[in-house]
Amino acid sequence: MSDIAAVGEKSVFEPFDKEAFKKEILNNIKYLFRKTPETASQQEIFQAVAYASKDMIIDEWLNAHKEYEKQDAKTVYYLSMEFLMGRALGNNLINLCCYKEVAEVLQEMGLDINVVEDQEPDAALGNGGLGRLAACFIESLSTLNYPAYGCTIRYKYGMFKQQIVNGEQVEIPDDWLKNGNPFEIKRPEYSQEIKFGGYVRIEYNEKLGRNVYVQDGYQSVMAVPYDLPVVGYNNGIVNSLRIWDAEPLVQFNLDSFDKGDYQKAVEQENLAKSIVEVLYPNDNHYSGKELRLKQQYFFVSASLQQVIKKFKATHDDIHQLPDKVVFQLNDTHPTVTVPELMRILIDEENLEWDDAWDITSRCCAYTNHTIMAEALEKWPVDLFMRLLPRVYQIVEEINRRFLIQVEEKYPNQYDKIRNMAILYEGQVRMANMAIIAGFSVNGVARLHTQILEERELHDFYEMMPEKFNNKTNGITQRRFLLHANPLLAQWVTDKLGTDEWITNLPLLKGLAPLADDSRARKEFQEIKYQNKLRLAKYIKEHNGIDINPDSIFDVQVKRLHEYKRQLMNIMHIMYLYNQLKDNPDMKFYPTTFIFGAKAAAGYKTAKQTIKLINAVADVINNDPAVNDKMKVVFIENYCVSNAEIIFAASNVSEQISTASKEASGTGNMKFMLNGAITLGTMDGANVEIVEEVGSENAFIFGMSSDEVMGYEANGGYNPREIYEQDADIHRVMDQMVDGTYSNGDTETFRELFNSLINQDVYFILKDFRSYAEARAKINEAYRDSKAWNRMAILNTACSGKFSSDRTIEEYVRDIWHLKKVFVK
Repeated sequence: MSDIAAVGEKSVFEPFDKEAFKKEILNNIKYLFRKTPETASQQEIFQAVAYASKDMIIDEWLNAHKEYEKQDAKTVYYLSMEFLMGRALGNNLINLCCYKEVAEVLQEMGLDINVVEDQEPDAALGNGGLGRLAACFIESLSTLNYPAYGCTIRYKYGMFKQQIVNGEQVEIPDDWLKNGNPFEIKRPEYSQEIKFGGYVRIEYNEKLGRNVYVQDGYQSVMAVPYDLPVVGYNNGIVNSLRIWDAEPLVQFNLDSFDKGDYQKAVEQENLAKSIVEVLYPNDNHYSGKELRLKQQYFFVSASLQQVIKKFKATHDDIHQLPDKVVFQLNDTHPTVTVPELMRILIDEENLEWDDAWDITSRCCAYTNHTIMAEALEKWPVDLFMRLLPRVYQIVEEINRRFLIQVEEKYPNQYDKIRNMAILYEGQVRMANMAIIAGFSVNGVARLHTQILEERELHDFYEMMPEKFNNKTNGITQRRFLLHANPLLAQWVTDKLGTDEWITNLPLLKGLAPLADDSRARKEFQEIKYQNKLRLAKYIKEHNGIDINPDSIFDVQVKRLHEYKRQLMNIMHIMYLYNQLKDNPDMKFYPTTFIFGAKAAAGYKTAKQTIKLINAVADVINNDPAVNDKMKVVFIENYCVSNAEIIFAASNVSEQISTASKEASGTGNMKFMLNGAITLGTMDGANVEIVEEVGSENAFIFGMSSDEVMGYEANGGYNPREIYEQDADIHRVMDQMVDGTYSNGDTETFRELFNSLINQDVYFILKDFRSYAEARAKINEAYRDSKAWNRMAILNTACSGKFSSDRTIEEYVRDIWHLKKVFVK
């Protein structure tokens, strides 16, 4: 076993044979690449190690699924457009309890395991918190012995790889599969045909005694699955992440080619390629919307078809499907699951509507991830009808039957129909369909669920309150402490006298008394310092910026969106810069402000914010009058692998979303676990973080969610008044448009200026002074290392609630009703 799991339960695996593993690596180098360790590239060595580790996984993978079949175990299929898995090698070795031994084998071969791990690209299967949550969940399901599949698309280029060029985000393809993926296994025997377009023909079936519906004139592609192992921690369970690739039914039409119709010769191939090329294609235009809907239907239909076939192979009665299968819809993206399952049950299994609806409504559960109405997916009816003609007919019937129920319960209350209809004003509203069909609707933090029930989804909650429940998000401590922060992980194990926290995170509460132990505080501080050195080295290598590891590391890393208020953060840095320039002798503890974020390719305001951050960084970092006191760093291409380094090194966790807008957040939990102090609004899971650690161990500012929603209900507020009355804010805003940060160009950031002064939808100016006061308190508090390290230890000690293990157990208890499966 590794040193980070040296105490506690003995490994369930066979004793690790170092010589056999070394031989396997050498054989892989030899037979895969015709090389020796001396001539192999670092990438080839990674591949050899990865294949050797997969060989250890395969038997467990086979045994686990044999046991699932033997026990006829109920399985959850977690359907998500994204799974932000990060690198697989290190996590797999940790969960196999042989990380230390593999590191020793590599060391004996003259290799560094960290260098080997760095050769693995992050799997480009996700983008933000939604996808990272899915990754944590599927890992926790394995660790907790529950049968599960994750289902998504095998994106060739992911969302994009971010480069910063002249301060601006540039999107380039993230070719993560360039060297292949050693952990995946292609499963062509489970391929499924997916049909798009055409028309629906009705014909009478004498055997059934009723009309049946047949889709004709369609285009189709083959969905071909690849399986990735998801290893449970030290328990012999390996679940599967099933990622669907698209292939043409006919690779090349030679007849069309010979006739000179070269485009038609590769038409099917191009259709297949387009579906799996990128995650979240820009949908600012019709063709982008069409491609997104194709993607959603593609992976949902493929997953459902395979699940039904697998079920029928061992069961005679399709009515028993809800006893053995549950589909969890991770946000609205997979909601087409509902009408597609109905289509399969009616058109292929020949069930009547009521039977099909009973099965569907007992199989599907929906997780809502957003409070903002504009983020709840809606599709133009004409697009939906043209692309999925039979599925659209079923949506129409679901809507018709539901509106009859609404009218019966709320006669003549047309506002109810307006709010709850699936089809309304030329749109298909996917969230409404998920709620109507699902047997469970959950939010992802207590405040989020409360807002859904009381405001955004109130009509549904009033009509069907039994469906609604909360499941506060969580993170896996195996990746975000055990792997990301080995120094702290070992310290935790040493102090607790056990490594059982690895699967029982609330045990961290036992660290709380150490907050008052001077020696423990110094040890904790030294661990943080070593992690800051590691991040400083990364920033030097990638950004060319020297940062002071003794400075406060104040960090905001997350998806770039206006409601997350990266703009407020950089505006406050501009304000501090002004203060330091005006008062060179002012009391100020040196601070490094660190950002990391991707903006969606078509999101202009978000991309302008990135440009502003980099423009401000360029000015400040090159001003010798202040750069011993403050630096600003934008970390390019924020992803799971660099996030692990960032979380471990951070002192301050910026969680500054406009109250009521962040559904939960999980970055806030990762920072807390690693001993960073939360600077945040009372939004999302911040509320529960503060409850766990105490308000005295966090820095809370800004309006409450009720205050924000009160302003919104009354048309907002007048930001121009603040601009006119607050000289500091006036100055910062003017600097956006007077050329201070744009080489004299007054128009570069004009749209950001206008958005603030005219609307300020996310209350940046309204919360600015409160935010500035909280940051001033942090700058002062950090000077007292005893008090600061006390807070830091308590944050780690109080983070036990926020394990994804706890979240999954709640899903199992309240929604999925799975049983644990143990492998001998």
